[in-house]
Amino acid sequence: MSPMRLIRLLALAAALLPVAAQAEIVIVTSQRSGAIELSREQAEKLYLGRATTLIDGTPVKLVDLPNGATRDDFYLKLTNKNPAQIVAYRSRLVFNGRATPPIEADNVGEARQWLTETPNLIGYLERTDITSGMRVLLRLP
Repeated sequence: MSPMRLIRLLALAAALLPVAAQAEIVIVTSQRSGAIELSREQAEKLYLGRATTLIDGTPVKLVDLPNGATRDDFYLKLTNKNPAQIVAYRSRLVFNGRATPPIEADNVGEARQWLTETPNLIGYLERTDITSGMRVLLRLP
């Protein structure tokens, strides 16, 4: 194989890798939560700090995963904003006193525990990380 062909093949493989590595992200809550329904638009408003309650007035709290690929993928899929844009946006809201950021879990296990045990707490996980005791509210393919 010629060196040029090998370079093209490696470039193609590298371009396809991020697409293959992206997992389905789901927004979840505890089975103990009331009858929560969540649209994509509501989820975006909650995670961008534009709302703190559901349409029916139910107050909710949010959980965030630590910095990393799943968190970045979640915000990009939900809000179309990259990590730097989310940090800048949230910093302005918090500085002006208009929003409180989500509670940040130290790891997926901690987030999973909180989401299973705490009513009216909403968070996101990769589909493969959900457990019994959770209810899926929204899928972000």
